[in-house]
Amino acid sequence: MAAVSLSVSTVKPLGDRVFVKVSASEEKTAGGILLPDNAQEKPQVGEVSAVGPGKRNDDGSRQTLDISLGDKVLYSKYAGTDIKLGGEEYVLLSEKDILAIVD
Repeated sequence: MAAVSLSVSTVKPLGDRVFVKVSASEEKTAGGILLPDNAQEKPQVGEVSAVGPGKRNDDGSRQTLDISLGDKVLYSKYAGTDIKLGGEEYVLLSEKDILAIVD
């Protein structure tokens, strides 16, 4: 899937969406072999840059997210929408696509 390229200064996710800055992919294997760009796997770890207000419940109230700004998260491999913003790579995910908070 091609990445969406935006030329804006800020992104504010809606609902239960989370905007994650993608961590750099591994350029070497554990044995020290350098990997070309086309052989590197898509990273599944990133830092939360922005969070939406939360999913709206049936009664109209908002359900708060378990994720907060600055959390380092592990997300599903093929989840979300890839976005390029100012030369950086981001992914816009639904909260359900986030698997864990990592340290």
